[in-house]
Amino acid sequence: MIIELEKECSIEAVSRLMGLSWDEGWGVMDRAVRRGLARKERRVPERIGVDEKSFARRHKYETLIYDLDRRCVEYVADGRTEESLSEYYLRFEKEERKEIKVIAMDMWEAYIGATKTHVPKADKKIVFDKFHVVQYVTKAVDKVRKAENAELSGQGNDWLKNTKWLWLANEESIPEWRRPEFEELKKRDLKVGRAWAIKENLRNFWDCKTKRQAKKFFKKWYWWATHSRLKPVIDAARTLMNHLENILTYFVHHATNALGESINSKIEKIKKTACGYRNRDHYKTAIYFHCGGLDLYPKINS
Repeated sequence: MIIELEKECSIEAVSRLMGLSWDEGWGVMDRAVRRGLARKERRVPERIGVDEKSFARRHKYETLIYDLDRRCVEYVADGRTEESLSEYYLRFEKEERKEIKVIAMDMWEAYIGATKTHVPKADKKIVFDKFHVVQYVTKAVDKVRKAENAELSGQGNDWLKNTKWLWLANEESIPEWRRPEFEELKKRDLKVGRAWAIKENLRNFWDCKTKRQAKKFFKKWYWWATHSRLKPVIDAARTLMNHLENILTYFVHHATNALGESINSKIEKIKKTACGYRNRDHYKTAIYFHCGGLDLYPKINS
């Protein structure tokens, strides 16, 4: 019963409901996770996702490895360095690591380095997640907006005031009540309007049917982006070009890290329920408890 309650409520709330101390309530969760990890089958997932998640201020991170097929967190490692991800890979022998077929991740050099060092034929298995690819260009759009807004404000013009989320959102996500405003903005000869159009066009890249078609699409998009005279957009486009081969592997494996985004949202809710985590071990235990797909329950003797 306590395990069921802890899936829905904070430790504090469960402790109050059940007449336990905080330590007793936490002990139930901790033992459940230890029990689940001890029972866990030793296996190398064929398709994994790799992502980072902050657990406290001052840039403290955990590296999360997901099993994309079982839809759960496979492993949690401290930090987001090359050693963090290597720690997971080195739990398995080289022959076992050959069984990994796909690794979906963002373009973080530490994760790329660890994967290329420890996973045989990693070049053909790494897929740079499309969410993070578009995010590079989205950040460039925001840089253009900030610079242009400062320029216009200096001229006494407030066209771009309170428009940040209009330019960052996907077109279909813009609320109806702001669409007329946004349509008027798009008609103006704004630098951020050009940057936004380039960002939106890139989203069509993943509608391509084949790797060859996608490569042709990207070549045209890249020419447009690098001739935009918008430095943040040019820089983002060049970054994508440098990593193009493992962006194109999407059209071989059709893998994304969408599961990671879903689990990250769940973890954020867990953090809010717990009012944050200052203890790294407690944070990891909570992730395994809620997202690890573990067999948590004690066996009852008949």
